[in-house]
Amino acid sequence: MTDLSSTIEARFRDALAKAFGDEHRATDPLVRLSTDERFGDYQANVAMSLAKTLGAKPRDVAASIVAALDAADLFERVEIAGPGFINLTLTNDALGRRVEAMHEDERLGVEPAPRERIVVDYSGPNVAKEMHVGHLRSTCIGDAIARVLRFLGHDVIGQNHLGDWGTQFGMLIEYLMESGGAVSREIGDLNAFYQEAKRRFDGDPEFAERARLRVVALQRGDAETLELWRTLVDASKRYFDTIYERLDIDRSLLEYRGESAYNDDLDDVIRGLDEAGLLRESEGALVVYPQGFKGRDGEPLPMIVRKRDAGYLYATTDLAAARYRLNVLGATRVIYVTDARQSQHFAMLFQTLREAGWAGPNIRLDHVPFGTILGPDRKPFKTRSGDVVRLGEVIDEAEERAYAIVAEKNPSMPEEEKRRVAHVVGVGALKYADLASERIRDYVFDWNRMLSLDGNTAPYLQNAYVRIRSIFRKADADGIAYEGFGRVKIVEEAERALALKLLQLPAVVRGVAESLEPHRLCNYLYELASAYHRFYERCPVLSADDETRRSRLRLCDVTARTLKTGLELLGIATVEQM
Repeated sequence: MTDLSSTIEARFRDALAKAFGDEHRATDPLVRLSTDERFGDYQANVAMSLAKTLGAKPRDVAASIVAALDAADLFERVEIAGPGFINLTLTNDALGRRVEAMHEDERLGVEPAPRERIVVDYSGPNVAKEMHVGHLRSTCIGDAIARVLRFLGHDVIGQNHLGDWGTQFGMLIEYLMESGGAVSREIGDLNAFYQEAKRRFDGDPEFAERARLRVVALQRGDAETLELWRTLVDASKRYFDTIYERLDIDRSLLEYRGESAYNDDLDDVIRGLDEAGLLRESEGALVVYPQGFKGRDGEPLPMIVRKRDAGYLYATTDLAAARYRLNVLGATRVIYVTDARQSQHFAMLFQTLREAGWAGPNIRLDHVPFGTILGPDRKPFKTRSGDVVRLGEVIDEAEERAYAIVAEKNPSMPEEEKRRVAHVVGVGALKYADLASERIRDYVFDWNRMLSLDGNTAPYLQNAYVRIRSIFRKADADGIAYEGFGRVKIVEEAERALALKLLQLPAVVRGVAESLEPHRLCNYLYELASAYHRFYERCPVLSADDETRRSRLRLCDVTARTLKTGLELLGIATVEQM
C-alpha cells in the first residue's frame, strides 16, 4: 500500500512532466499536510519555485499544473490560492478507500524504507555505579529511535557504550581484593562498595598508591586483576538488565560493548591520525585540531587524543568505536544519544572522522542531544538531601502511584492484574513524559501531570485504547456481528477528521526516523486519540444501522491498532482494561 502523501506526490510529478516536460518530473512538489482546514487537506508549494526556472508567473504555472493533474478519483476540490499555492481537498470516497487499505495492511500503510545498517549508541551507564534518573533520557529516547528504525526495515544495532574502563577501576579492584574478591549480586551493595572504595582512596595514601599500581596491572592485562575487573562488570550488567527489564527496554536492540572493547585499537587510532596528517603535539599531549572549531581566544580548539602521560581519553575511545561501527559492523549511519552538554564533543568527533577519511560522504553521523530533567524548583532533579535520584526508586514510585489510580478506578480487578496494569501504566507514564517533551529542552518532572488521564500523557492514550477495545467486548457480549467489517463510508465531519489523522501515520513515522525526535510521534498519537474521542462523542457506533455500524467499527479497529503500534514504537505497552 502506497501511503497517501507519496501517492499525491506521484500525481504531481506526473502533472509536472505533462505540463512542462519530463525534465521537470524530478522537481520536488513540496506536498504537505495542511495545518489549516481552510486550505483543504493538503497544500502543494511548487509553482513559485518552478516559476523562477520557467520565467513565468507563479499563478500561471499553478494553473498549468492543476490542468494536468490527474485528480478525478482523489480530490473533491483543487484550488489555487495566494501567489500560487495549490490547495487539495480529498473526496470522502478516496478517504474511505485509503482507510480500508490501511486496515487490511498489517503495517498500517507504513512502507519499509530502503534498508540500511544503522548503529544507535544509547544508555551507557557506568560499571559499579547505580543508574540514576539522568540515565532515563538516553535509554528511553535511544530505545524509541531504534524501534522506529527497525519498524521501517533497517538493520539496527544498538550499542551500550558502558563506562567499564579507567583509573577508577584500580581503586575498585584493589578494594575488592581486600574484601576477598567477592562482590554481592545486589547493586545496592555494589553502590556502597564504590563509596567505601572511594573513601579509602581519598583517606589512605598507601591504599591510593596500591590502587594506582592496580591500574597499571589492569592495563597490562594481569590475569588476576582482569578476573576481578570482570566480577565488577558482570555484577553491574546483571543490575542494568533488571532496570532495562523494568523499563520495558527492548534488549534485542541493545548489546553491551563498553569502552574496554576498544583498548587494543587505541594505538592504531593514533597512527591513523598521524598518517592522515592530523596529529599535533601540544604541551606534551597529542591533539587534533578539527576544522571550524575555535576557543574563546579565537585560537583553533584542540581535541586531545593522548595525554602527556601517554594515557588515552574518551575522544580516542570514541574514534575507535566509530571506526569499529563503520568498518566492522558496516554501518552507513551512526546515531549517538547523549545529553546536550556533549554536543561540541560529537561535532568535533564527526569532523575528525571526516578529515581522517574514516567516514566518507555517504556515511551519516547524527548526534541526538537532549536536555535535563528538572525538579519542581526547575533545577536538576535531585533528592532533598541533594543526591541524584536512583532510577530504580523512580520506577518503584511510578508503579505505586499507578497502582493507587488503578485500584480506585477498578477496585474489583484481581490483585495480580492490578499490579500488572500498574506496571504498564506507571512505566508508560514515566517514559512518555520523557519522550513527549521536545528532547533538546529541559522538562520538569511532575508525577501528577505524567499520570493524568487527561492531556498528552501515556495514561490518556492507553485509556483511549481501552475504551475502543471495550466497544468490541460489548459488541461480542450483545451478539453483534462485525466479522469482515464493512466499507468505510465517510459522512460526518468527525469521521473525516479521524480518517485524515489515521492516514498521517506513515509520514509521521518517516519523520521521526529522519529528525530523530520521538515527540513528533507522541504528538501525533495524542491528536489521533483526541480525534477519536470527538468521533466517539458525535458518531454512535453500536446503535447505528448495520452498514454504518460496520464502517465505524472498522474505523475504531484501525484506530486501536494505530494507537497500539505507535505506543509500541515508543516502547510503551497497552492493556485491555484499566
